[in-house]
Amino acid sequence: MGSRCPGPANGECLDAPIKDGTLLRVASTPPVPAGPVPQSPKRLVVPAAAGASGHEVDAAIEALALRGRARIAAYALKKVHPTVVFTSGRRSLVDQARAMAQNVAKNRKWVSETYAASTLSARCQRWLDLNAKKTSQADIERGLLDVLQDATDTERSYLSKHLSGDAFDVQPVTENAEAIKRTLRKLVKPHGRFLDVEGGLVRWHAQF
Repeated sequence: MGSRCPGPANGECLDAPIKDGTLLRVASTPPVPAGPVPQSPKRLVVPAAAGASGHEVDAAIEALALRGRARIAAYALKKVHPTVVFTSGRRSLVDQARAMAQNVAKNRKWVSETYAASTLSARCQRWLDLNAKKTSQADIERGLLDVLQDATDTERSYLSKHLSGDAFDVQPVTENAEAIKRTLRKLVKPHGRFLDVEGGLVRWHAQF
């Protein structure tokens, strides 16, 4: 009798339900058909660890190179507030120096007013105080980068969670702002921190 299931000549039904516990179904290679065969669209199956929902990967979040709780929180935030825009995630030393310089160019005391007291934050602020004539963003970036490069990994870890991939920034908005900030404050608990102002500048920063 003929099979009711259309499929390759070997008789295997590729449309049959896959039994529980089966991760991948592979059929033996069928004979080359006589004419062209319509191609079904491919569907990307994402492992549960890929996204907080276990269903899909968000390219914008993955580009942040976050780790652990920060990555999970980013997915959770995007699920509740799909319009949020992430502006920063894991940073290299160059990225960190550039981000700091952008803010210092607007507020010379931004480092001491933003970062928790540590050996490295004090060293960065001291460089700024001793080099008051260096006011361009490019000069400030080069100077702070030298300070960061001379520091140890431990010292850097106390300066910014961005360097380890444990923090992200979100573009501040006016629409639905309080709801987004409430969600962020919940996500950083119990040991993280959310800031909506850094050194007198409006910045939405979540660290874990």
